[in-house]
This record gives sequence, structure tokens and C-alpha cells, in this order.
Amino acid sequence: MSFEASDRVSTPVLEIAYETAGPVDGPPVVLLHGFPYDVRAFDDVAPLLAERGHRVLAPYLRGFGATHFHEDVPEGDAPRSGQQAALAQDLLDFLDALGIGSAVLAGYDWGGRAACIVAALSPERASGLVTAGGYNVQNIARAMEPVDPEVERSYWYQYYFSTERGRRGLEANRDALCELLWRTWSPDWRGASSSFPASARSLHNPDFVDVVIHSYRHRYGLVEGDPRYQELEDRIAAQPAIPVPTIVLEAGNDGVGGATSPEDRHHFRGRYELRNLPGVGHNIPQEAPDAFARAVLDLLPPG
Repeated sequence: MSFEASDRVSTPVLEIAYETAGPVDGPPVVLLHGFPYDVRAFDDVAPLLAERGHRVLAPYLRGFGATHFHEDVPEGDAPRSGQQAALAQDLLDFLDALGIGSAVLAGYDWGGRAACIVAALSPERASGLVTAGGYNVQNIARAMEPVDPEVERSYWYQYYFSTERGRRGLEANRDALCELLWRTWSPDWRGASSSFPASARSLHNPDFVDVVIHSYRHRYGLVEGDPRYQELEDRIAAQPAIPVPTIVLEAGNDGVGGATSPEDRHHFRGRYELRNLPGVGHNIPQEAPDAFARAVLDLLPPG
């Protein structure tokens, strides 16, 4: 474990647990994990940034690790939503709670989605963006448009989660199912199975199943979102451009989804660079920590 400390901070909806490294007065970097991972993905990234004088923060997303909803708020007032607007608002609330005006945001999968949305809609909060897989923002209005069958095949778990059988399967077999995703999404990463147990404990958060199922059902328009995030969802629906300096990391052997679409490029209006990572799978920071850290450092002022 390479982070120096752990802490938690209170936001309007959540108690967000996070891990941190580096000097508290250094230029801040927020590292954002995806599903079904956790902050262990950044164990080898954090020291590379901290030793250069940067303040590194890695929050556990809602439904993961020790992050939890406020116990005094009824579930009806704080649904266990996994929609993209909720993830983005959590990131903004996290920055606010820590008094961070602007930070480099770096993430993948769900975390990359939150980072992209904040960089697009609140660019003053993102001094730079590192995103795995390009413009990682769901276009829910086009969610029912089919894609290439090879890509569709890799989305089997999303269709599974749209059923009650899938919910029950995730509840009953979360470790086996998520470890399978780790292995198949990173087919050349020999460390997938041996690294999984360190993150598996984060998947036993009591809200994990509800948040995950809602996330995958909401993106296909199968369930309603939390009304508190509807205004933000409406803004996201316009597919806003990202004006901040951005480095896109393209996994060369990602076992889920396809390569970054060339159509993504028009969503980025500021400095832009695409870096290809041959042989690397979905879990980029854990498989290629040097490349991930280098992308972050290239967007940061010297520490």
C-alpha cells in the first residue's frame, strides 16, 4: 500500500473515504478509479506523483470501500444512484469539501467519466485531464443504438445486470464475477488474479450492488435517475465539449468496449494528446503505472 494516509470527508450526500500522499500544499491531483476496482489501482502511481511534490488524493467512489451515504438520511431521500451525474457531483462535492479550487483529474472507467464531466461542465475545477478511452461520457439518448457485434459481446455483464437474475448474481457471486471481469478486461495482465483480492474488500460495501445495478440500468434508460441530479443530467445530455488540457490514454488490449472513436476528438477543444499503450488492458493505472503517472505529470506544473 503506497499511500501515506487515509481520511474521510463529509459532503451533502456522502461520507467519502479517500487515501492521500504527498505534501498538503502541493499542486493537487485527484485519481479516480472505476468499476469493479478501487484506489489500489493507484498504489504504484501515487508515489511517482508524491515524490515530485504533488498532493495526491484518491477517493473511493460511492458504493465502494468505506465511502457511505449519511446514516441519518433515509434511503428515499438519497437513492443509491450510480448515474453519471451522481458520480460527477460527488467529485465536485469532494473538491469543495477539501477546499480545492482546481486539480488535475485523472481516471478511468467510472472515474474517468466523472472526470470528463467535471472538466466539461466546470472547467475551472480541472487544470488538466487524463482520461482512459477518450470522451468517457454516456450519450443516453443514443444508448439503444447497436455497435459492432464484437464490442456488443464484451458488454454481456451490462445486459446481465439489466435483469433480476443479474442483480442476484452480482449479490451472490460478486468476487467471482468481478475477478472474471478483471481477467477478461486485461487479458495480457498476469497480475490480475493475484492483485484482485486487495481490492475485493471494497466491493463488499453495503451499497455496492444497488449502486452498480442502478448505474448500468440508468445508462440504458431502464430506470429513472435521482431527481437531485436531473439538472446536471440535462446538461450532460448536450454532450458538452472539454476545453481543458487533456491526455487520452488508449489501452491497446482492452477486453471491454472498442478503441476510442475518432469521432471523440471533436469533444476536446483545448490541448489534446492521444497516447497508445500496446498490450495494456482496461486497468491502465495498475497495469502501466509509469505511463499513467507520466501523463499526469505532463499536465502539472513542477512541484
